[in-house]
Amino acid sequence: MDDQQIRILITGATGSTGSALAIALAARGVPFRAMVRKQGDEARIPAAPASVATGNFDDERSLASALERISHAYLVTPSSEDAEAQQLRFVEQAAASGVEHIVLLSQLGAVEDSPVRFLRYHAVVEQRIRELGIGYTFLRPNLFFQGLLAFAPMIAADGHFFAPIGDARVSAVDVRDIGEVAAVALTEEGHVGQTYTLTGPAAVTHTEMAEAFAAALGRPISFSDAPAELFAGMLTGILPPWQVEGTIEDYAHYRRGEAAEVSDAVPAVTGHPARDFQSFARDHVAAFR
Repeated sequence: MDDQQIRILITGATGSTGSALAIALAARGVPFRAMVRKQGDEARIPAAPASVATGNFDDERSLASALERISHAYLVTPSSEDAEAQQLRFVEQAAASGVEHIVLLSQLGAVEDSPVRFLRYHAVVEQRIRELGIGYTFLRPNLFFQGLLAFAPMIAADGHFFAPIGDARVSAVDVRDIGEVAAVALTEEGHVGQTYTLTGPAAVTHTEMAEAFAAALGRPISFSDAPAELFAGMLTGILPPWQVEGTIEDYAHYRRGEAAEVSDAVPAVTGHPARDFQSFARDHVAAFR
């Protein structure tokens, strides 16, 4: 395909939401360019991109190259202590390159004075995009259903999982719905200047998640509350320290009941109901066996 025809850039195309967006664009027959960190990474994208750019969020020249002739971009970076600086670098370059519209993966509750580091940096990036005058759509999901895949080995081996959340409800969402909303925002009119809270159809407790796993697997699965220190210990060695600390802050945010808001944005934008946790559990049953 002539590179001149490609107007959409996906960053994070090998990650959870970027992969979902790639699938959604491919289903619409929309070509896109994928930005990957190194040659060969494009093999991990579930829908073949029309074009591939090797780009590094810490390298302005590679960002400028990835953004050539791009009018619309989906922005997500790995969750790290460099994420804020990397996203700010990207949006500055996007403005310089003439990008008209950025669809940003943010997070529900993003404010600059939040006790949760993830929410603080998302708010900073949102504000900078506004200041630059780029058209934007901010996607603010909560906990991803697919985040529960991190518990899959524990559930498969022990029939049990734990987290420091008690019986708090969280309006978690399926990344497939995030990808479909992003695809609509990037390809249809009427979404510039919008902030969408993206949730599942209901706020669920982790005990209810365990019940959904049990129904899908056909065997008992249980959940128990746990001290934050125990949860952090489980994550240590799997995630970098900065991300472990941020995840503990996130779960404290959930536990305070600050993440239970349910939105109708997914059905309003996509035209279909948001996926529920029961369907996620059924669709991913193999991972939890």
